[in-house]
Amino acid sequence: MAVSKPIFKRADHVSLTVADLDAVITFYTQVMGATVEYRMGPFDAAEIPPLEDGRDWTEAHVNVRGARLEIAMLRLAENLNMELFQYRQPQDARQTPPRNCDVGSRHVCLEVEDIEATIKYLCEHGCRAMAGPITMEDGPCPASKSWYILDPFDNQLELVEYL
Repeated sequence: MAVSKPIFKRADHVSLTVADLDAVITFYTQVMGATVEYRMGPFDAAEIPPLEDGRDWTEAHVNVRGARLEIAMLRLAENLNMELFQYRQPQDARQTPPRNCDVGSRHVCLEVEDIEATIKYLCEHGCRAMAGPITMEDGPCPASKSWYILDPFDNQLELVEYL
């Protein structure tokens, strides 16, 4: 019997793994206006009984064996939640964000009213703007100005202002 195609209703959140959960929460709430929806953890695989198949909780649920992690959910915009993870274990976890060309890389794009003013504000609060804006007036995309920026933790953001 064929399985029917699932119905995807809406995007719920994006996820970002960070090195310092408290610092990222402080920046995104105080500078970007996000609100904390909840915090959970720490969860430690060493403290949770293994599953029946022998896998530890973190390996079974987040595909990281032997993890110790904390989670926070931020409301970044009316239609966007950002889930933050901080792993304290395993010790060999990479501590820098991937480059845009690295498999698994990601960025969050936020629509703004005034891209130049937003870039100025964010740069005054520890962000680093890439060259920009990128103006799109013709083509398959709606007319817009986009600008890439790194937050203080080197996570890539994109800002877009539709013209």
